[in-house]
Amino acid sequence: MQDVITMLQNLHRPRLMMRAARIGADQYRRGAHLPRLLGYGVLPRHGAALMRLMEIEATLEEQRTLSDAGYSMIRHLDVLIALVGEARVLRAAQHRGST
Repeated sequence: MQDVITMLQNLHRPRLMMRAARIGADQYRRGAHLPRLLGYGVLPRHGAALMRLMEIEATLEEQRTLSDAGYSMIRHLDVLIALVGEARVLRAAQHRGST
């Protein structure tokens, strides 16, 4: 099974969406963004949050590619911003742990 970082690296979305997500991730605040996306309560660890966000994003991507009437680009971007933000935190934590 692939690790979360590899799965994120293999995620291919339109360039403009990913650019917007990277820009938005600069302002990402876990405590404010994750509850809105994953539900309120105790926040999951970074790896678990990434896995849940990836499941949500896969559903949104399917809706986008099928031109589903219920698709929300704003929600999709919110999820991508959270994915990028959580991935940055996870990479930083892994980097700190390896030095």
